[in-house]
Amino acid sequence: MADHVCHWRHAYLFDNVLRRLLHNPRKLFGSYVGPGSTAMDVGCGMGFNAIGMAKLVGDDGRVIAVDLQPEMLEVVRRRADRAGVAHRVRTHQCSADSIDISEPVDFIVAFWMVHEVPDAGHLLRELHACLRSGGKLFAAEPSFHVKKSAFEEMIRAGEGIGLTVHDRPGVRWSLGVVLAKP
Repeated sequence: MADHVCHWRHAYLFDNVLRRLLHNPRKLFGSYVGPGSTAMDVGCGMGFNAIGMAKLVGDDGRVIAVDLQPEMLEVVRRRADRAGVAHRVRTHQCSADSIDISEPVDFIVAFWMVHEVPDAGHLLRELHACLRSGGKLFAAEPSFHVKKSAFEEMIRAGEGIGLTVHDRPGVRWSLGVVLAKP
């Protein structure tokens, strides 16, 4: 799945304390994720969204934090422990060609990462297979890096496998869409 992957050391540039002001997980995902939900953060980086969702799912829910780089997953584990949600977060190292997971989930976040994979269609098919009926996929891409036409092409690929556009949330510095599995 990896094409041009952001090196784990560079993630500190955008995954920092100021990000809470720009991309608050409670505001972005709170209407999709609640107590008891199972959520996945694919391309989780250092766990900003995974930890935010772990606070939303409560003790009966869980979050699967998926990333290619083991260094990222180690940071996720440390941050989840410090946030008191480590028992809700499971890390999973994917391969370069596949997320290597088929566990059913209610909600998936793919934040600023779809543009890093060489075959977005393949990724979307894998994510679609993980979503329960009625599940949602929240995808956001950096508007300063990804062209709107490429983002719309990704949406069409999702529609081609049976996902429907549920919402077009406003996400700062981003193009955003929520796709639903009927």
